Amino acid sequence: MAFESLSERFQKILKSVRGQSRLTEQNMNDMLKEVRVALLEADVNFKVVKEFVENVKQKAIGEEVYYKLNPSQVVVKIVHDELTALLGSGESEIQYQRNRPTVIMLVGLQGTGKTTSAGKLAYLMKKKLGKKVLLAAGDVYRPAAIDQLKQVASQVGVPCFDMGTNANPVEIAKRAKDMAFNEHYDVLIIDTAGRLQIDEPLMKELNNIQSEVSPDEVLLLVDAMSGQDAINVANAFNEQLKLTGIVMSKLDGDARGGSALSIKHLTGVPIKFAGVGEKLSDLETFHPDRMADRILGMGDVVSLVEKVQEEIDEKEARRDAQKMLEGNFTLEDMLAQLKKVQKLGSISSLLKMIPGMPTITEEQKLAGEKEMKNVEVIINSMTPYERRHPECLKNSRKVRIAKGCGKTNADINRVLKKFDQMKAAMKQMKQYQKSGRVPPGLGGMGF
Repeated sequence: MAFESLSERFQKILKSVRGQSRLTEQNMNDMLKEVRVALLEADVNFKVVKEFVENVKQKAIGEEVYYKLNPSQVVVKIVHDELTALLGSGESEIQYQRNRPTVIMLVGLQGTGKTTSAGKLAYLMKKKLGKKVLLAAGDVYRPAAIDQLKQVASQVGVPCFDMGTNANPVEIAKRAKDMAFNEHYDVLIIDTAGRLQIDEPLMKELNNIQSEVSPDEVLLLVDAMSGQDAINVANAFNEQLKLTGIVMSKLDGDARGGSALSIKHLTGVPIKFAGVGEKLSDLETFHPDRMADRILGMGDVVSLVEKVQEEIDEKEARRDAQKMLEGNFTLEDMLAQLKKVQKLGSISSLLKMIPGMPTITEEQKLAGEKEMKNVEVIINSMTPYERRHPECLKNSRKVRIAKGCGKTNADINRVLKKFDQMKAAMKQMKQYQKSGRVPPGLGGMGF
């Protein structure tokens, strides 16, 4: 995940600050020196780093941090606020039109995944926001670009307007806009052509499309993996088209994140969406304050709750919880719960959204995912009766199941032990629910 290394560095720096009973000018300068190095190593533009450090220092002096009884809290807040400002403070969501379609023009260089990102935008707006979306295929130059967008549109469940490869892209955009207005669509997303590099013919065509359809949003797709070059690309496009926002892809990869921390400050264009995976559902509205929370190890509970609400039906979750509390919990239910957790994302991405959770290593992440997969294949190798009546699983049945899924009896016993532990925990929770007592370990959490 982008920012992972930076996040670890910042958490160590702020932990050392929390260990100081008083802050002096000397240890404040030491902290800022470490912050400077951490940001530069994350590939943040050196001008941005210089200004960031200076702002933190000036605000710390203004807040009279040296004289505070608990200076670390003030420093953490100042660093958090400056990170949020750097990422683009304030909401940067799309402002949808009420009485007509919102026209979005998606631009970018070739090879950055623009067509797929058009589909991701359509998915987010249709599935999560309930919008009626129309895609328009304006890339008539790249082989199979139109077919690719049609396929993506089919997966999302939205129509795709095209006029073939021999049509003029400006005419395509104009006709698509007419269709969006006449058929009362909420959003029109125009996928434009890209080039391997910025050139005059590309910009002229994009300018002509912009003049013809007057889009409400001109979004530039940039790749987080391209580092500081993303800023050069953004500046070049913004100079010609007056961008309204940026879609940053591959923020789930091992990019250092410097471009995301620099791009708003250096171009004035806010990041509006972040690509966090390969699937069509892996596009998020970018929230600067939540990203600052994640970088500083404060979690992101709001995003976690939103993700759960999107993926899990509330009524179904209530039924499942009641069933578990009543002791009617089977291996089928355990498998269903496992699949619901998997829909929310990887273990590491979920842990990062929970405040105070430790960072897990790549080995721990792989081990956890492997264990979840083992549970799934073992339960799938059982008969429906065995899943509903695990008490019948004697040695002969375990041998058959082990052969069927390529596991051992020990693996099966481990799954059954986990199942028994979950049932015991549910039974204990039921007892606490009846008595009104607080379970051990929850007393200090406000429950």
